Order: sequence, then C-alpha cells, then structure tokens
Amino acid sequence: MTRRIVYLAGGVGGSKLAVGLASLLSPDELTIVVNTGDDEEFHGLHVSPDVDTVMYALAGLTNEVSGWGVTGDTFSGLSMLERLGAPTWFNLGDKDLATHIRRTQLLRQGWSLSKVTNELSQQLGIKHRIVPMSDDSVRTVIHTPEGPLSFQDYFVRRRCEPSAAAIDFTGADTAQPSAGFSEALQEATAVIYGPSNPIVSIGPILALPGLRERLQAFSGPRIAVSPIVGGEAVRGPAAKMLRELGEEPGVGAIARRLAGLCDILVIDETDRDAASEVERWGMKAVAEQTIMTNIEDRISLAGRVLELAS
Repeated sequence: MTRRIVYLAGGVGGSKLAVGLASLLSPDELTIVVNTGDDEEFHGLHVSPDVDTVMYALAGLTNEVSGWGVTGDTFSGLSMLERLGAPTWFNLGDKDLATHIRRTQLLRQGWSLSKVTNELSQQLGIKHRIVPMSDDSVRTVIHTPEGPLSFQDYFVRRRCEPSAAAIDFTGADTAQPSAGFSEALQEATAVIYGPSNPIVSIGPILALPGLRERLQAFSGPRIAVSPIVGGEAVRGPAAKMLRELGEEPGVGAIARRLAGLCDILVIDETDRDAASEVERWGMKAVAEQTIMTNIEDRISLAGRVLELAS
C-alpha cells in the first residue's frame, strides 16, 4: 500500500524535518501542512513566515545561519523603507520581499492562499506539496501584561520579552482547514507532528474546527517529535511560554498537549529518563538523536520517524 504521510509543521525545527522527510518520500507520499497563525501584513504585503520557512528549506534556499530567510540575501529595500520613515523591525530581505510581493499580487487577483503557495512552490522547483493549514485568516495573539500583541510583534519586535498570560487564535473558530489539508488527511496512512512549538506552531492547526476530533479518530499511526530537549526548546520561545502558562517545560508537557492525538512521541536521548512522563499521557516514548545540525541528521531522524510510522 502506498504511504500517504501528513506532516504538520511550523518554524525552523518543522522545516528541518520536512527536508528529511522530503528526501525519503516521493511527492505522492508526503503533504506538508503549515501553520499560518503567524501570518501578518508588512508594508502592504502578505507575509507567511512559516510557509516561507518550509518553502525555502525544500528549495535549498534557507539561510542556515539564521534558520530563516534566503541565503545571501541583501537588505537594500528595507534600508530604503527605513529612510522613508517606515517601521522596519521585521527583517525582510530583498529576495524575501519578492516572494511577498508575488504572493500579495496573486491574492489580490482572487487566488486562495493554497493556490498561491502551490504556484510559488512550483516556481521554486519544489516537488512536494506544501499546503497552508487554512485559506481563512487565523491570527495568533499573545496576551501579555502590556496588552494583546500579534505574534510577530511579540516574537520579533519584542523578542518574546513580555510574559505570555494567554494565547488566542483569532478567527480559528470559524476558519476551515484548507481543501488540500482535508483531502490529505482523508487519504493519510500516518500523521507526523514536527518538532515545532506546541503552543504557537501546532496549536493554531489543532484549533481549527473539527481537527482534534479528526485526529483523535484517525486510525493510522500518529507520531510526534519533541521540540523540547533537556527542559529547553531547541530554538524559539516554547520553553519560556510553557513556564509562563504554568507548565513545566519538558517532554511531559509536549505529551500532555498531544494526549489523545498521538501514539508515539520521539524524545531526545537526553530525555530518555523522562519516558514515564510521556507514557502517563497514553503514548509511547522513543528516544532518538533529535538535534538536526546538518542534512544527514535530518534524513536520519526522518528515517527513524518513518519506521515508527510504518
């Protein structure tokens, strides 16, 4: 039977494992569903940071130093915008700007975000299917002592400094999963959750109406890779946000958030002794090397995850 893998992802960690999975699976076998709760408008342009991070990774364009953006990019456009008085705290390179310009052009022509993402992927030579979680607007809002902040305002401009008291996904209650997402899930033989922030990368996807119920009822293997290693996030604010929301950052917190939605949580070898914290939430813990510093690591981890998913 042909494998049909649905991979849920967001952020740099999610993009790294996406590369590994795409290296081992044919385009017919893999659909990558990406968080769009981080989407925002800058300089009149629709920016989809998580979609672009995955897209650039699969196209071999990622700036490996930062983990996001385009390698070798320049920032002349941003410098001129700053000179003209525009706020430029959200770094957009010149090549990156071209992506957002083209996306916005097509959206204004009436294209859906799914259709635009497919078009941009094809133009970049990407064979595997990347689909946004929804074509409807969902926006992650971080509630802080200073008031509500959009995700990019919190994450980039404020560098995650304000404490997170609560998280909302505005629009998620009425948004629908994209057609590509729904169709892929209908045909899926396995679901894989990437090593992405469980709150603001996987959380918006799970907030879509009916998604939790569909994943709970899914009969195939459901595998997740923990983004937390040794009580800290591999990168990003996941551990800090968990603490501020009253949860002990660790593999147990990841398991709790995926309880009923996951069968196996892949944890790092560092956390082998914490396997019981995972298993108390009704899933098996499997310890592997999960830090992905190069392409070999990404392919190796993807291979192990696919073994578990078979």
